[in-house]
Amino acid sequence: EVQLVESGGGSVQPGGSLTLVCTASGFDFSRYAMNWLRQAPGKGVEWVSSISKSELTYYADDVKGRFTISRDNAKNQVLMQLNSLKTEDQATYYCSKSPESQASAFYDLDYYSGLPRGQGTQVTVSS
Repeated sequence: EVQLVESGGGSVQPGGSLTLVCTASGFDFSRYAMNWLRQAPGKGVEWVSSISKSELTYYADDVKGRFTISRDNAKNQVLMQLNSLKTEDQATYYCSKSPESQASAFYDLDYYSGLPRGQGTQVTVSS
């Protein structure tokens, strides 16, 4: 059974940083692309970033240059460093497992809707 557990969320001021960690189990982690999604209160799910099996990385335009996704296959973890946080980054962040090794910046949101995801970790950005 696929299990994904996110951690690392918290409350920071604008301009602050956080590191989110997703620990995976129940599948051969190194073989699959992984994704970060987020959902702000009252809004739909938004794709944030993905990393392929070969560690190619992809970002949504509004986080490019501020967020960095990485993976540690030895620990079965996908991480995301969040820098220069803005109030509009406030959301619950979820990691999800892709069904394939490749990733893309151009998948429709429907692609992500049925993928396994964790319970989420809350990021609050407020002064």
